[in-house]
Amino acid sequence: MNGHGHMNGRGHVTGGAERDLGTTGLRLERDGVIAWCHIDRPEARNALTPAMYFGIKRAVRLVNTDPDLAALIITGTGDVFAPGGDLGGRSQPGDADASALGHDILPFTAVRESRAPVIAAVNGICQAGGLLIAMMADIAVVSDRATFRVPELLRGIPDATFAAALPAHVGVAAARDLMLSARRFDAAEALRLGLVSRVVPHEELREAALSAAREVLRTPPMARMHVKRMLNERYGVIDHQTMFWALEESPEPREGMRAFMEKRQPDWVPDQRPDRVPDQPTT
Repeated sequence: MNGHGHMNGRGHVTGGAERDLGTTGLRLERDGVIAWCHIDRPEARNALTPAMYFGIKRAVRLVNTDPDLAALIITGTGDVFAPGGDLGGRSQPGDADASALGHDILPFTAVRESRAPVIAAVNGICQAGGLLIAMMADIAVVSDRATFRVPELLRGIPDATFAAALPAHVGVAAARDLMLSARRFDAAEALRLGLVSRVVPHEELREAALSAAREVLRTPPMARMHVKRMLNERYGVIDHQTMFWALEESPEPREGMRAFMEKRQPDWVPDQRPDRVPDQPTT
C-alpha cells in the first residue's frame, strides 16, 4: 500500500489508510485494484461533515497515488447515498480538523478531474453535495430506489457549482426546473433527463458499479484523461465569487439554515393561505 496501510484481496483497509481519510464517517475497502469509499454515518443519515467531504477528496488522491489501486467507487449505506452537508454543523467524533482549509475541502473538482476512474454507486437518497459527487463521477450507476434533489435554494444558497454543471447534463430548461423548484425526482426521471446514465435493480448495484469500473479501466489512461478534459470543458464557469459573497454577506443563507433547523418556512415564503373573506357589515 505504499505507506497508506495494508490491504489483502477484498477487505477493509487497515492502519494508515483509514486514518488518512481523517474521519470515522467514511470506510475504505479494497476489491482487487478497486477501492470502495463507503459513506457510513447512519446516525446522521450520511450527512457530510467537513472532514467527510475532505476525506472523499483524500480517497480520490489515494487511488491516484497508490500503485496497488486503479479505480474508486463511492457509495452510501442503507437507503442513503449522501444528502449533502450536515446543516446542523455537527462533526463526527474523531474527525480531523479541516476548518482551516475553507472551501478547499470540497471534493467535486478532484472527482471530476481524477486520472483514476471514479464511479458513483448511488444506493438511495442523493441530494445537494451528494448529487454533485455523483454528477462529477465518470459514471453514476444508480439503484432504481434512488431519489434526487437540488435543495440549495431552499436554504438561501445560490450554488455556483450546480449552476455551472447541471445545464451541461440536463439542459437549461430542466436545470431551471430542478434548481428553482428544488423538487424531488426519482431514478427513472434522472435517467430520462440525462443526469445519470445507468439505472439498475437495487440488488444488482454493487456488481453493476464494479462492471462500470472495469469497463473504464479497459481504456488507456492518457487518452482517457484527454477525453475527460474535453468533456469537462462543456461545464460553465463556476461563479464562486457570488456564492461565497452570499454565504458571507447575505441574510438569506442564515435564515434558510435557521428555518431548516427550526422546521419552519423561511421568512421569504409568502403567505399562501386563501384570502380571508372580509367581515360582512352588520345592520
